[in-house]
Amino acid sequence: MAKPLSMDKPECFIDTESGGKLYVKESALQILQKIEQPVVVVAVVGLYRTGKSYLMNRLAGKQTGFALGSTIESKTKGIWMWCVPHPTKAGTTLVLLDTEGLGDVDKGDSKHDSNIFCLAVLLSSTLVYNSRGTIDNRAIEELQYVTELTECIKVKSSNNDADDSGEFVKFFPSFIWAVRDFTLERKIDGNDATEDEYLEFALKLKPGTSKKVMEYNLPRECIQNYFPSRKCFTFPFPTAPENVSRLEKLDSADMSSEFLEVTDNFCKYVFQKSDVKKLKDGITVSGRVLGYLAKNYVDTISSGVVPCLENAVIAMAMIENEAAVKDGLEVYQSGMEKLKDSFPLELKDVSSEHQHLSSTATQTFMKRSFRDNDGSYLKTLEEKINKLFDGYLRQNEEASKRQCEDLLSYLSGPMTEKLKQGFYAKPGGYDLFCKDLEDIVKNYNSQANKEVKAEEVLGEFLKQKSVDSKAILQADKKLSEKEKKIKEETEKAVLLEQEIKVKEEKQRQLEEKMEAERRSNEERMRQMKEKMDEEMKLQREEAEHAMESKLREQAALLEKGFKEKADRMNEEMEEFKRQNAEAESNRAREFAEMLKNSNTRHEESMAMMMQQHREQMKAIQEMNTGSSDGCSIL
Repeated sequence: MAKPLSMDKPECFIDTESGGKLYVKESALQILQKIEQPVVVVAVVGLYRTGKSYLMNRLAGKQTGFALGSTIESKTKGIWMWCVPHPTKAGTTLVLLDTEGLGDVDKGDSKHDSNIFCLAVLLSSTLVYNSRGTIDNRAIEELQYVTELTECIKVKSSNNDADDSGEFVKFFPSFIWAVRDFTLERKIDGNDATEDEYLEFALKLKPGTSKKVMEYNLPRECIQNYFPSRKCFTFPFPTAPENVSRLEKLDSADMSSEFLEVTDNFCKYVFQKSDVKKLKDGITVSGRVLGYLAKNYVDTISSGVVPCLENAVIAMAMIENEAAVKDGLEVYQSGMEKLKDSFPLELKDVSSEHQHLSSTATQTFMKRSFRDNDGSYLKTLEEKINKLFDGYLRQNEEASKRQCEDLLSYLSGPMTEKLKQGFYAKPGGYDLFCKDLEDIVKNYNSQANKEVKAEEVLGEFLKQKSVDSKAILQADKKLSEKEKKIKEETEKAVLLEQEIKVKEEKQRQLEEKMEAERRSNEERMRQMKEKMDEEMKLQREEAEHAMESKLREQAALLEKGFKEKADRMNEEMEEFKRQNAEAESNRAREFAEMLKNSNTRHEESMAMMMQQHREQMKAIQEMNTGSSDGCSIL
């Protein structure tokens, strides 16, 4: 499991250049690069000087951290970040984003405010909108940025100017409205109301189609339609007015118990209900991916282009898939390098470890990769692993060859001395030479029988010794010419038999390699299907959650008498279902093609090995025929 990372204090995440352009701070990216855990991203937005930073400090479990301004000047500039271990979700990092106050008169740049709001929406899994007083029409009008999101964010790159805001609910964060310094009684038509009922009442639409009514309804419809869920917390005054400027230094005894209770409830809700940040198709976001996303969105906004969710996912997929290939290769290579220390080994041992590490490497790749629609990155990993495997097989063979040669050199040492001294240059010397050679071969076979190059090295050794053997045979006066002829033919048969053994060993090793490839492919196909099933499940869940949100909104419209709007939603939902079914069908087709391509590569590889197998079998049969002819001559 990835280790949690905890920052002692917040860091500036997104800042503004002197020319007004936004940019991502490199130091913040470096921090996010180290976070491999999934992230829950909570961003707070709202008008400047509304106490946003205090809530974020409380979520971080600290009294101080994000700057709290005690004057009319906005303290937070750009977007600041604080990463801490999630207090209730093990193996998850909580990323808190405190944004620059909106509506700061010193800036006088509404586009800058829109960009900050847009980035908070794009990067977070929970968006906290912080305001003061009450949720009245003015408060909702101040949340104008939500009505501009259709101009600031696109879902698909192919839609051009088409309105794809109907899909926002799939990817947008959950929405929390935090009302600060709330002094009114929460009553609706004279009855007590909960915080959520208070919010829903404030978001109630007006009937009619006049321009004034449509302007009134627009921000409310946006909040209802874009965000998958919404929640409200009303905070009373935290303390006496004279103490507000030093809120971060106050003891709990100096603060309103009701305020502390609401703050505690707010924190518990955020910890329990805020989901891990996900991309399109339900892809989980890690700290590292969050950094890439921020860079992509900020660079896109700074270049004057509208950020597109689909393009961001494609860009992230390219970066992550390349890194996933690298991760998989590192797992395979580090394991094989450890195994290399034990070379030479039997082929089955090398193949077995190759299969295990290849499976682990694919698993590592699958864990990090996403949207490898045509399987090209997985194919790259396969090809690189197979190339490395061939290299390790060669190194194992070289180590085996050296060990076998050293063994033969040691065993044949006494014979070499005898040859130097002319020990075999006498009548009967040939039989003595053959006896010594036979002993060397017997000892060698008992010690090197499991080496992959045992037969080949022995074959080379016997060929070399046949030169000495011929000279000794011709010089042996004890043997007649006929006996010499028979022994010469016998020796040829022995050499031919050894050649056949070499070929048969190569054949056996090829069969082992084919079996290893078959098992590796089976495991790879299993992992691919598992990954595909998981991705399809996430895509389905994402669509289901979005549909549930739409159904809730439709039911609310019907309940409040907006039948015409509810009927229009029917058409919208039918189109939504059609698009989801089409996306699922396309994904299934991509997966089927990916499996087919992987199987084709496997079949091609097996076909090449089968051809090699047939050629070797033919060579062995021809040599066996030659061997039989030799025997008949004898």
